[in-house]
Amino acid sequence: MNERPLRTADFDYDLPPELIAQQPVEPRDHARLMVLQRATQAITHARFYDLPRFLRPGDLLVANQTRVIPARLWGRKVPTGGKVELLLLRAEAADTWQALVRGRGLRPGRRIALAAGFEAEIIADLGGPLRRVRFNQPLDPEALAQVGQVPLPPYIHQPVADPERYQTVYAREPGSAAAPTAGLHFTPRLLQTLQRQGIGWATVTLHVGLDTFAPVKEEDPRQHRMHTEWCRVPPETAARIRETKARGGRVVAVGTTAVRTLETAALHAPQGQLIAAWEGDTDLFILPGFRFRVVDGLITNFHLPRSTLLMLVSAFAGREFILRAYEEAKAQGYRFFSFGDAMLIL
Repeated sequence: MNERPLRTADFDYDLPPELIAQQPVEPRDHARLMVLQRATQAITHARFYDLPRFLRPGDLLVANQTRVIPARLWGRKVPTGGKVELLLLRAEAADTWQALVRGRGLRPGRRIALAAGFEAEIIADLGGPLRRVRFNQPLDPEALAQVGQVPLPPYIHQPVADPERYQTVYAREPGSAAAPTAGLHFTPRLLQTLQRQGIGWATVTLHVGLDTFAPVKEEDPRQHRMHTEWCRVPPETAARIRETKARGGRVVAVGTTAVRTLETAALHAPQGQLIAAWEGDTDLFILPGFRFRVVDGLITNFHLPRSTLLMLVSAFAGREFILRAYEEAKAQGYRFFSFGDAMLIL
């Protein structure tokens, strides 16, 4: 008998608004940690600083070292003065970006006045709210700091006193419109503890873009269009993964962006190799039934209902197990979404 096809509604759940975290926990590693064992379906409750208890010498953590840029720009249409919001997603050149736009009449040819004498012109409609925008001068990091703000997700309604709290402590490569939030729980001290225990650390890069802000609206999730995001697996990380697997260690991805990066690289690996260095655009959409080639464990936060991220963790751990864990998290008062608590799936 054939199984019923997946529906987006299969990944829905109710969440009381008071469980949506508005501020990060201090210190970072004092967030709660729910540990899921796939083999036994057991659930354990801990704190993030307990992470070394659940990992073994020889395991390898792989994290996304992207850094969030001040990607939200506010401006006014020339000459009418109407308000415009731009969310920069991807640089195509020093002065040309793909951006999400909010405002009326934002068609090619429209000019937008920004802060500090900057001006933008919409030069192409890329579909929906996505536009190609050219600026009157290059948007290097110094310029972005003058005209932009670090964007927070729409469900966070309180300003963050320190913008660095929306960056991981190991963020290195600027380019994201949103943080890879599973990594927000690490502290330098915890990283040192893990290293002393013989747990490896490697990095990849994926610049988080449009799909962070795009819910699945189709009834059949397979009809959802994933927009592309640029990612890279450097040679040293691919080599560390191959060595770890050869020794019997586990590869534990820090966040869904690391999962998508690693599994994309594995799909492009030369025949006979598990994974090799790779960089390029990925539109990999991981749904239940996906065969994971690289990732043995996953550190992640609690995700929005009906989201591609909830579908990914369901593919990794099983939809029913994940939804049961989410119900337990609600009953135990866990904090959800970007500034919320964490989950370790092994």
